Amino acid sequence: MLNAFAQSITRPSEIKALFTYKFAPKSENIRRHRQSLTKDENKRRCYEFLNMTSRSFAAVIQELDDQLRDAVCLFYLVLRGLDTIEDDMTLDLDRKVELLRSFDKVIYEKGWTFNESGPNEKDRELLVHFDVVIEEFLKLNPKFQQVIADITKRMGNGMADYATGEHRENTSVATIADFDLYCHYVAGLVGHGLSDLFSASNLEAPEVAANTELSNNMGLFLQKTNIIRDYREDLEEGRQFWPREIWGDYADNFSDFIKPEHQDQARACLNAMVLNVLDLVPDVLTYMQQLHNQSVFNFCAIPQVMAIATLNLVFNNMDVYKRNVKIRKGEAVELILASTSMDSVVSIFRHYVHEISKKNDARDPNFINVSMAIGKIEQWITTNIPSSDANARPQSSYLTPIIICIIAVIFLAIYQNLQ
Repeated sequence: MLNAFAQSITRPSEIKALFTYKFAPKSENIRRHRQSLTKDENKRRCYEFLNMTSRSFAAVIQELDDQLRDAVCLFYLVLRGLDTIEDDMTLDLDRKVELLRSFDKVIYEKGWTFNESGPNEKDRELLVHFDVVIEEFLKLNPKFQQVIADITKRMGNGMADYATGEHRENTSVATIADFDLYCHYVAGLVGHGLSDLFSASNLEAPEVAANTELSNNMGLFLQKTNIIRDYREDLEEGRQFWPREIWGDYADNFSDFIKPEHQDQARACLNAMVLNVLDLVPDVLTYMQQLHNQSVFNFCAIPQVMAIATLNLVFNNMDVYKRNVKIRKGEAVELILASTSMDSVVSIFRHYVHEISKKNDARDPNFINVSMAIGKIEQWITTNIPSSDANARPQSSYLTPIIICIIAVIFLAIYQNLQ
């Protein structure tokens, strides 16, 4: 937290957001959730696994309404278990494919555990104790079980097809269609499943689940943004998720972009990848507009505003080729606190789209297409949110330097006392 505070020291609104987030009282949903964990040891362990595998998702899942929270938690853990098997390069391919294609049946087998993951697989412990997850899964309402099992089956078979097909072991992607299909398997189907759970809980209308294209594109927006950001990490681990159909226009080899002599081509390729993701924004906003339950809205909004902030960060940013870049924690917290209404979400998206527009260089071969994609987003906002004063990212009230210093002193003193 001190590092986050230091990164945001010249940004008063982020300092205020960090302070508010750190010391704000817990919501009623969180209080009821924590109380329920004291009465159920297995459920408590499932949420421990959730925190272990993804602290960011754990935070938003635990804020969901009671009738949906456990189903989404277990949905995440089941898919995390499936993903752990897919990612494990120490597993024999035939064994991996067998597990991927049967995982939707495994989740109904009481007592099932898996000890064959490689010793360095980061989520190995989840599978070692997967019987706990299965026990809680079997307590869910059958309509939730059916959704989770269906998505698990479709995702597992998709992963297996991908692992045994042309892109054996998930090391390369050829066309934009391949890119879309891979992201559908690993993220679009998650969007389908979440929408189905929202509607099955009766917290959202059946139409939310019915429009599968919007659900799919919600997942693709997140996944594609992460894939752009993770270029260097994937390169070093021998993976290539950027589609050759895009990067092949700028280099002969995927690794060429880290070479100084390819800087201009690397920048153009990076911006072409961002362009591919910008085209999804109108569908993301359309999906968000149909949500009515506050906890579901917040749950969906937070990852999406993080993604548009990250997309802005990676656009025209050559650091992507050096390391995994991330938005500041203070900026992230400010976005979390702001993502509570459609007007605020639209305002956040418009702010970052404007930032991308400012960095869009007329010398870039993608300049016109990026400008057109931005124009389509603006047109969507003007048409669908005509009364919204969505001209900029929401900012906290102006703070003078003296007030900033006072907040800094109080923050540090309280933080140190809590250690």
